Amino acid sequence: MLNYHPTIELLTDYTAGSLALSYSLCIATHLEQCKECRAQVKKLEHVGSVLFDEIDPLEASSNNMDDLKQAFFNRLEEQNKMSDTMTALNTVNSHDGYRVPRSLQQFVPEGYDALNWVRISPSFQTAILANEENGTQIALTRVKAGSNIPTHTHTGDEFTLVLEGSFSDQSGVYKRGDFVQLNQQHTHKPVVTRDAECICLTIVDAPIQFTGLLTRLLNPILRKVHPYRG
Repeated sequence: MLNYHPTIELLTDYTAGSLALSYSLCIATHLEQCKECRAQVKKLEHVGSVLFDEIDPLEASSNNMDDLKQAFFNRLEEQNKMSDTMTALNTVNSHDGYRVPRSLQQFVPEGYDALNWVRISPSFQTAILANEENGTQIALTRVKAGSNIPTHTHTGDEFTLVLEGSFSDQSGVYKRGDFVQLNQQHTHKPVVTRDAECICLTIVDAPIQFTGLLTRLLNPILRKVHPYRG
């Protein structure tokens, strides 16, 4: 069972189609592995269809969007709990033995090892999957077993989804399928467990920033591989 999931607000935006494509990709990849969130999305789809069927088009134009959203959540709370099932999306075996989620196959057609990895440190690599014009980057991070990503802050918003292995920080332990959302208020030092390397999908709108005396020297490398120019 997974312990870390997208918030109900994120799932609502995803279901409504109002979430940016890069962030939607991360949510979709999580859904492939999370029965609980798949059921929640199915419930949101049902609630949304009922709610909007009842909206008067003439009144909708004058309603405040915050009121509309609140009405959506009120209706969601009124729903009886039900057991919804959804067939999990298939995964395929990649050439390096890992299972690549279906949502990522367009970016990783030949397995993780075939990607163009950029080494940030002896134990930490990143592979850029796509850069958006607004500066958001879709990437993979790969950290050796028993190693860590040095202490760093986030200069923007970041979604992280564990694809393989696991890591921990001061907030908990994150395993395959777990979803983590971070922002400028977070500083942490992810440590990978000793039994296997850790591969994560990351969606960031600005590069992370190392804070250590020596690791700060790595920040120019991160900025170089990130499209953000703020």
